Amino acid sequence: MPQPSAPDKDFDLDAVPPAPPVHHAEQALLGALLLDPHRLKTIGPLTPTHFASPTHAAVFAAMTDLTPPAPAVHTKEPAWITAVHARARKQAPGLLPTYLHTLVNSCPVPEHAPAYARMVRADHARRTLRAQAEHLVQAATDPTLPDPADTALARADALAAYLDELASRFPPHPGSLPRTPLPPPPERDGGDEAAYEERVLLACAVAHPKALTAMRWLHADDFTVGLYGRLFRCVAQLAHRGDPVDPVTVLWEAQHHGLLAPALPPRELLNLLATPAGAPEHWGERVLLRSLLHQTRTAGLQITAYADDPANSVHQLVTGSRRALADLSASRARWHHATHPAPAIRTPAAARAGPRPPRTSPTTTARTTR
Repeated sequence: MPQPSAPDKDFDLDAVPPAPPVHHAEQALLGALLLDPHRLKTIGPLTPTHFASPTHAAVFAAMTDLTPPAPAVHTKEPAWITAVHARARKQAPGLLPTYLHTLVNSCPVPEHAPAYARMVRADHARRTLRAQAEHLVQAATDPTLPDPADTALARADALAAYLDELASRFPPHPGSLPRTPLPPPPERDGGDEAAYEERVLLACAVAHPKALTAMRWLHADDFTVGLYGRLFRCVAQLAHRGDPVDPVTVLWEAQHHGLLAPALPPRELLNLLATPAGAPEHWGERVLLRSLLHQTRTAGLQITAYADDPANSVHQLVTGSRRALADLSASRARWHHATHPAPAIRTPAAARAGPRPPRTSPTTTARTTR
């Protein structure tokens, strides 16, 4: 006897997610405007793009394109609903006349239309903020960008400007800090290329320790390999103290920091520090760039988490997002310091002596040829 087939999950009505609260706010607003079109003047700035539902956007666009009928005509015949339906069907061909009556029945209190409009604007702000956060994450992870730092920082600036706009349009209120659990920071694994560049940087720093006095913009936390970051701190501390710097002195300093282990025996560390290639500034900028993009991605993911939480008000979104961008500001300042160094101030005596001859040290030569 054939067994009855299981119901198709594609047609399981119970699997349809419930409509979000903004859907009901949009319905209530449109219903109020269908009942009294002259309330369009009371709802504040609103455009079709503020609506999450394309159908609702088409209905509202039709309302703004049409001239409302006189109140005496509106109370006697359904001219307004008929005209709105005819105009909206140009953008939403599947719109049925019965749905406009559903909108009317969905409005509990037509006088609350301005409140419904504020809800629509608030949810649009949340969706827009999420989209900008996604663009920020994309800029930090797209390997095809010709200038990833400038692109990522430009998108961070655009997001900050949007937060300023939201702060001016939505007043603050008590309880402004979001309570959304933040996702863990993304992994810092930069792959074999990042590890290789960090090893070369260590060797170059040992070979040219004087360069480290001008590389205070690079921190140990910028390294993708934690061990290499701690070794860099050892080299930098020796250089800043004015102590001799060579592979053996760094080995001794690393021993005092507890960095020697079976995974890094003394001979392997000495070999690692004995193969410099290029200038430490070049490799330091590469390390800092990865750290900057990591901070950018982290900020974007945090803002996305805030925007995905419907419990956050717009003011909470602004506060949390600004904090996420503030964490990026420190890396941004160090990146600017590394790539736009302040010009040297020359004394009058040096100026009278004429221009200085070009430097021919290995550091300068390597930086010029890279």
